[in-house]
This record gives sequence, C-alpha cells and structure tokens, in this order.
Amino acid sequence: MGVFTFSDEYTSSIPPARLFKVLILDSHNLIPKLMPQAVKSFEITGCGGAGSIRQINFAEGSQLKSIKSRIDELDEKNFSYKYGLIEGEGLLENLEKITYEVNFEPTPEGGSKNKMTSTYYTKGDFVLSEAEVKAGKEKALVMYKVVEGYLPQNPDAYA
Repeated sequence: MGVFTFSDEYTSSIPPARLFKVLILDSHNLIPKLMPQAVKSFEITGCGGAGSIRQINFAEGSQLKSIKSRIDELDEKNFSYKYGLIEGEGLLENLEKITYEVNFEPTPEGGSKNKMTSTYYTKGDFVLSEAEVKAGKEKALVMYKVVEGYLPQNPDAYA
C-alpha cells in the first residue's frame, strides 16, 4: 500500500465563518440550488456531525452517479472538517480510501485562507499520478468559486 498526500491553499475575501457555514454545514441545501446541472441532491444519515454519512447524488448525465463520505470530525469553532470517501465511483478501483482535511483560517484583511489536504491510500504497488488528483480538485474548486461568487451577491446569506 502506498500513501500519497497533496495539499492546496486558497485565499478568499469571504470570512471563514461564512465559507464554513455554506461549504460545510449547509452545502446539502445550497449546492443543489446553485449547481443543479452538477448536483442533484445530498442525503445525510445521522445528525450531520462526526460519524454521519453524507451521500452526494450527481445530476443526470454526470460522470459519477453518487459518492458517499463519512464525517470524521466537524469543529465549528475552529472551522475545520475531516472526512473520508468511503463509497462510489469516486473511490477508484486502485484505492483503499481517500481522506480529506479542510481548514478555514481568518486573514488580517477580513477574508480567509482555506487549506485542504487530501491523502490517498493505494492498493498494492499502484502509483497515483498528480494529473488524476488535479482533475478531482478542479471539480471541487468549481463549487468553491460558485459559492464565493454567490455570497457577495447575497450579503445577508450565512452572515
């Protein structure tokens, strides 16, 4: 088994509390409304906190039908979130699992610095290419950018 870790960092003019609320706490409500061409719905089993299972159902015509993840840690005070992909086409046949750690930190300018670390656990001697990881990250970044565009246009939302 191999372990491959990739980290990314993004900055935003949006404060961490607002981004955390919309991207983590309420994504199951807002994302299907903002991106109906990509995300059909979310299903949450459990209270929504640690131990809960979150399934994302993608819109018809998407490459993926659905993916399931388990929430490992949800810290609303420190704006951090850890989860692992456990089922679906997003879990490639050559991977045992994928874990993610997301942190939103305030910046002196009033915005946020957002860090995401992805850890891929491969089966056997499989070597994960950076291009494969980049393709998945680009899809997630589209959602991030859509939310980042929505919040300034709706100043009272998630304030």
